[in-house]
Amino acid sequence: MLGGETVIYGTASELKTTLEYDISQEKNFSYKDLTIEETIEHLADFISRLWQIHVFEEGNTRTTSVFLIKYLRTLGYDVSNDIFSQNARYFKNALVRANYSNLSLKINKTTEYLKIFLRNVLMHENNELKSRYLHIDKEFVKYLRELEKDKKVDIQDEKSRHSSKKVDIQDLSATNKLHIDKMYKTFGTDKIFGRTDTEKVIGLKSAGTSKLLKILLEKKIIEPVKGRGKGKYRFNHIKI
Repeated sequence: MLGGETVIYGTASELKTTLEYDISQEKNFSYKDLTIEETIEHLADFISRLWQIHVFEEGNTRTTSVFLIKYLRTLGYDVSNDIFSQNARYFKNALVRANYSNLSLKINKTTEYLKIFLRNVLMHENNELKSRYLHIDKEFVKYLRELEKDKKVDIQDEKSRHSSKKVDIQDLSATNKLHIDKMYKTFGTDKIFGRTDTEKVIGLKSAGTSKLLKILLEKKIIEPVKGRGKGKYRFNHIKI
């Protein structure tokens, strides 16, 4: 999942203290007046911290799953084990991504994947839960870094002529980065694709796909391809 690296878990000497602290914080938390999105955001943060303590040497994720199911039931949600058992790998990997960061690669902890899972659980959405989309692709990360570096150079040259605004691909949302990751793994820098191809890969409807492609064009992550019909693109080819 992490290209040979690992999450830093809680230390054995602090298991009881850390667990008691997180549970006490949750007991004092009020869900009153929260929207369902705010509830999901809080639950994703709480359960990811609980899992990271790693109280159980074996079966830590399974125990976390059972705890979450029972806890959601106490909050009034009708939750079964089915979605957890059918997506066990995704759930575990989402917990991993919620607790892993690598500042040298500009990879930050994110509960985005956990929130997608919880939206399926609590809002009965049908978001695609594929573990391969959570893998840390170091070549893809290097591609984005080289692209960012290249664009900063371009912008500095452009500033001297037109005082253009700086472009920063790091301001993309976590969801858009997930979509880009899926696209990059499917198309690479050689395949040419259009809106319909992109829809099939990321699962968005026409309007959402068009908006995403517009953002990627503005960021110069993708470029239009001439001579292959209207609306054809490919990823900018950066040597990595």
